[in-house]
Order: sequence, then structure tokens, then C-alpha cells
Amino acid sequence: MKKTLLAGVFLGLLFSLQLHAQCPTENTAFKAGERLTYDLYFNWKFIWVKCGAAHYSMRSANYKEQSVLRNDLLFTSNKRCDAVFTMRDTLISYITPQLVPLYFRKGSLEGKHYTVDEVWYTYPKGKNHVKQHYLNRHGEWSEHHHESDDCNYDMLSILALARTFSPKDYKPGHRIHFPMATGKKVEEQTLVYRGKKDWKANDGKTYHCLVFSLLDYEEKSKDKELLRFYVTDDNRHMPVRIDFYLKFGTAKAYLAKSN
Repeated sequence: MKKTLLAGVFLGLLFSLQLHAQCPTENTAFKAGERLTYDLYFNWKFIWVKCGAAHYSMRSANYKEQSVLRNDLLFTSNKRCDAVFTMRDTLISYITPQLVPLYFRKGSLEGKHYTVDEVWYTYPKGKNHVKQHYLNRHGEWSEHHHESDDCNYDMLSILALARTFSPKDYKPGHRIHFPMATGKKVEEQTLVYRGKKDWKANDGKTYHCLVFSLLDYEEKSKDKELLRFYVTDDNRHMPVRIDFYLKFGTAKAYLAKSN
């Protein structure tokens, strides 16, 4: 979680309600066919360099003979960036039309290391069962299981769910805790609402945004920030900017194109 951009990739706003089992949710924010493109920047030695692109899409698909929504998120560094730090991160998530997570996979090439996080969700007898596989950089697989009465999510299914909620009653500093499957375990994460801010994206448009931070739950007393993101303050809650705080530096993704 700390190493990956993905954060995140694009991790979103959750709500402070108690979650149970499948937690079906009415989707009011997006539909199949959405495509977003971001310019990716890295900071090395106080210099900001454009180093690649990120692509996010939502489309209709089938999963185990069930009609679902498929989220895809791809981070790709360019040749200039590859000379210093190669990045090829691919995330896939299948969710029901009611935004219940079914499957998640993240294949991550960062530097010289390739890892895979894979998660399957099932709901026997009203329980949320999470089966996880993890491939480490040495090529070794491990398997992990988790069962609870609460809803569990991953990076992309959280984003989809979060975009359907409005934090209109939140005040700056409001904290939200939620469980996230990482491929190795289910861990608590903390989301902090920072307030509202206008921001001009790379598509030339200025957006009125809600600003949130994702903190490392284990170090929440220190407020160790993993990422900060900006989403539009409307029904769509479209992500327009994400700042990533990584071990090797800072990365930013700015919206360049949307449909």
C-alpha cells in the first residue's frame, strides 16, 4: 500500500456508516463508458518532470456469467522516466452494478521489481469472505483469508463506491476509517476531509473540488500522508488531481482529458 501509487490509485471518499456484508449501493455518479486520462509527474531533487500518463476507464463486462462493471487503471512511465525508475502498474476491478466488489488484481512493475496482488470476494451466509493472493518480488506466492461482517474493499472498488456519496455534512479534519484488502491482508485505512479548493487541471478547465488525504492507519498519530486527491464537488465526483507521497519521492497525476 505504501509503495504503490495506485493508489489508489484514486482512492476515494468513504462514508462514516457501519458497513455490513455486501452493502449494495445505488450508483448516482458514473456509468459504463467513462474514460479519464492523466498526465503523470515525478519530483526528483526539487525538479518536476513529466514522466508518463495514467488511464482510468469504466465499462460493462461479464464476470462468472454475471453482468458487472469493470474498472481499469493503468500507470505507465515514459522513456525519460524509465531511465531512472520504470513504472508499469495495472489495476483491474470487477464490481456489481450496485458496487459490490467481486474481484481485484494489481500487477505492479516498479523499478526492477514485479509484484501481484489478487483478491476474490464471496458472500456466504451474509459474511464477507476475502481470499487474497500475493506474489512478492522474489517470485514467491502467498495466500491469505479474511472473514467479517463488514464490507471490505480494494483500491478501485473503494473509488467507485466513494464517488456515489457527498460529504456535504463533513467539516475539515473529519476522519473516516474503513477496511481495505491489499493482497496480503485486510487493513484499516484513514481518510481525512481537508475542505474545498478550486484547481485548474491540464485540460484547461478550473474545477471546484473536495480535497481528501489518505493516511497510514498504523501511523495515524503522526499523520503520515500516503496521498492527497481532489474530486469535483458535484454528483460525478470526478478525480482531477492526485498527489502521491512515495518512498522515492513525490508523484502527481493531473487530469488531461475526460469524456
